[in-house]
Amino acid sequence: MTHASQTLRQRGALILTTLLALMVWGPAVSGAESRSFDLYIAEAPPLSMLDQSGLHGIVGDATLEAATRAGYTLHFVEVPWARAQQNVRKGVDKLIIPLSRRPEREADYTWIAPIMTMDRAFFSLDKRVQSMQQARETFARIAVGRGSAQEQKLRAEGFSDAQIYPFEIGENPAQLLLMGRVDAWFNGIPETQAIWRKLSNRTLQVSPSLMKTDLYLACSRQCDALLVRDLRAAVETLRKDGTLERIKNAYLKEP
Repeated sequence: MTHASQTLRQRGALILTTLLALMVWGPAVSGAESRSFDLYIAEAPPLSMLDQSGLHGIVGDATLEAATRAGYTLHFVEVPWARAQQNVRKGVDKLIIPLSRRPEREADYTWIAPIMTMDRAFFSLDKRVQSMQQARETFARIAVGRGSAQEQKLRAEGFSDAQIYPFEIGENPAQLLLMGRVDAWFNGIPETQAIWRKLSNRTLQVSPSLMKTDLYLACSRQCDALLVRDLRAAVETLRKDGTLERIKNAYLKEP
């Protein structure tokens, strides 16, 4: 065998080995890039929602963009908020938005990244309070999302069971106010304003912000470390390049 023939055979063997390696590793790499995860989402516009037009709210759009940049696909899951939290807590690799980071929740989730800060206030048709104490003394019945950070806050502040009227997130507590079934609604300011604009022209009495928390993209306590790292880095990129602020402004500056 000539030296040239031997060299060609060696090159051919090398090419064949490379092709075989690609056949073996190619699907695995492709599968990793298209990994899909469940994302539990609350119907709480403009923070998060499943709109027919494809809008997902401030936290929803930011999460979807971060996942896309990180190479993941998301399967949106919408169930009552208390059940969503339970499913994520007990599950593995399940994502959830928008979740307020509170001390009583700290050990139950993997906190991937904050998306925005949320201010909460009391909304009423005829009484404006200035403090939690005044709210306890003024309102006989307060609408609040079942299983929400707001409900936990009221209970921690000493509001009685009779004062707290939990509703399922996704229902319309603004109607409860209009019908006189509750005296006040304790909720996030931008979410309440967005809902009220679509329902009534009546002026709401709004307290100062009496609760402030960061809204997070979170995951089950047992969560893939690579998923956490990738999404955390992607959210930070969205923050640095101004995408998060543009998404927020697109919703909050709507007429």
